[in-house]
Amino acid sequence: MKRLAGLIVCFHLAIWALGWLPDNFLLARAQQPNYLHTDGSRILDTNDNEVIITGISWFGMETANYAPHGLWARSLDSFLDQIVELGFNTIRLPFSNQLLDPSSQPNGINYDLNPDLQGLNGLEIMDRVIAKAGERGLKVILDRHRPDSQGQSELWYTTHYNEERWIGDWLLLAERYAGNDTVIGADLHNEPHGAATWGGGDAATDWRLAAERAGNAILKVNPDWLIIVQGVQEYQGDTYWWGGNLIGARENPVRLEVPGRLVYSPHTYGPGVYPQPWFSDPSFPDNMPEIWDRHWGYLNRENIAPVVLGEFGGRSVKNDQEGIWQRALVAFLQEQKISYVYWSLNPNSGDTGGILLDDWQSVDPAKEELLTSYQFPLIGSSGVDEPGVATPAALAPSVTPPATVEIGPTATPLLYATTQSPARMNTPSTAAALAAGAAGLRVRYHTSNPSDLSVDSKPEFIIANTGKEPVRLDELELIYWFQDEPGRSYAFACDWARIGCENLSGEFQIEADGANALRIHFQPGLEPLLPGQDSGEIKLRFNRLDWTEFQQSDDYSFSPAPDYVEWENVALYSGGNLVWGSEPGAAPVSPAKATFTPIPSTPLATQTRASSIAASVDTPTLPYRLIVIVVALVAFGAGILLAAVLLLRKNR
Repeated sequence: MKRLAGLIVCFHLAIWALGWLPDNFLLARAQQPNYLHTDGSRILDTNDNEVIITGISWFGMETANYAPHGLWARSLDSFLDQIVELGFNTIRLPFSNQLLDPSSQPNGINYDLNPDLQGLNGLEIMDRVIAKAGERGLKVILDRHRPDSQGQSELWYTTHYNEERWIGDWLLLAERYAGNDTVIGADLHNEPHGAATWGGGDAATDWRLAAERAGNAILKVNPDWLIIVQGVQEYQGDTYWWGGNLIGARENPVRLEVPGRLVYSPHTYGPGVYPQPWFSDPSFPDNMPEIWDRHWGYLNRENIAPVVLGEFGGRSVKNDQEGIWQRALVAFLQEQKISYVYWSLNPNSGDTGGILLDDWQSVDPAKEELLTSYQFPLIGSSGVDEPGVATPAALAPSVTPPATVEIGPTATPLLYATTQSPARMNTPSTAAALAAGAAGLRVRYHTSNPSDLSVDSKPEFIIANTGKEPVRLDELELIYWFQDEPGRSYAFACDWARIGCENLSGEFQIEADGANALRIHFQPGLEPLLPGQDSGEIKLRFNRLDWTEFQQSDDYSFSPAPDYVEWENVALYSGGNLVWGSEPGAAPVSPAKATFTPIPSTPLATQTRASSIAASVDTPTLPYRLIVIVVALVAFGAGILLAAVLLLRKNR
């Protein structure tokens, strides 16, 4: 009986010891983290099962809202539940470096619907999105979409956010989410283009070298992440979509110090975004697989590295040109077993729309049908081993475009059309005309959103120098006037500019009576506009912070101009002097030139920020945890040893 009592005591001692082990220690023993790695062109999970990422982008954190869009209409939980219901297994979450600035405060959130987000900063909202996504089995790719909230940049750095800051912010996030297998990778920089090169060797412009510097730095602090690298726009004379050209990766691959972590992620779009020449080729859409394969598909086909098509999308999946293109692309991805992330969940993507409709609730049924034809289950879940392989007949790409679709050479929009004057064209005052003639500067205007009622306004400009002297852009100020109800706040963005969105900024002058102005300024260091030259297109956008609709047809500077026209309802100042156009009321004014001090490009102190984050988490420190685990294991071992001794004595 004594020996039996001793065995019972030992058993209870062992159970007591196990009870002192931290819950996450026991959970880790039962369920290993499911990080992803690569082998050739395949993405594999921890158990070496092949994974195909079929995800969706949910943007907003990269904008001046510093939070995913749509939270003014619905709860975060309802969005995530719907993403799972729609069959996606991954969320690509765009953000900007500006999100991490202390002054960046989230807005555009209905806190009655999202009370748990009240008082959180942008990084803490990111925490909440990731935590709730993980609870549902979703994976997350973090996408550094922009340096700041105003627009994308050609290169991975700008004057305000230099390379040190870019890498430092990635290290902050890599350390913050280390050990959290919901976050599977870092999409290093969105859509390198323009000055960005591949394999040229210039550290200031070679995107491949920059990706290596950032990727290897990240892997030193978080070796579990995938390093996701987009392409460039142009390579050795071959021009493709921004971030989509990976031809150079064959001879100059990205070299990472941790094997099995590299993923290439091109972007590609259809004719609804830009009429590329291949869309008007008589062989369309049969010509598309060769174009996709040449620019990025070969990496998958030749087993060089995995490809995740990081962005594609469009408004139509019907029997028009864009719909034919989208269906052909999904069929190509499915045939090649290539992962993808669709752009986007949001309906407020100007060029493409989203899978959700404008009410932020209803689903576009045609897009849903197309995408569900090629989806992979939640990563790590049991179920279907292979993604869908049968393309429904209704979605099969059409080799011959329907007769109703006119596919041929696309007419080039007029860039300068003085004969096509939009409605409400004013005649500039004599003083303004004389100033314009003296300076030789002229403003051409166009809008890509001619709707009377809209959630955003999209004015586009070209500044032309028809004079005889060079003009410095940083001495210019361009003003666009718009009317809205008092008390509103706005967000500004640059969608594209030939001179680079990072080289311009916008601020709002808000008046009590709702007569507002968007003031555009240019950064120092730009090449001057020589006589006979122009700035190229400058595509801008602004919206209310809550993304509600407003009337733009009564704005002084608005016109539904179908083509670029000279437009005097905007004003251009040089050195504080009006040189083009007029203000509301037609009386030209010469306001004092505003002074703008650039924000210093000071990298955040990663160590300090990480320390403050760690201090705010109410968890035991590492030494305490180690002591608890060691004591518990020793007690457990002692119990087992005592039981063994008693059994041996009994056997004697």
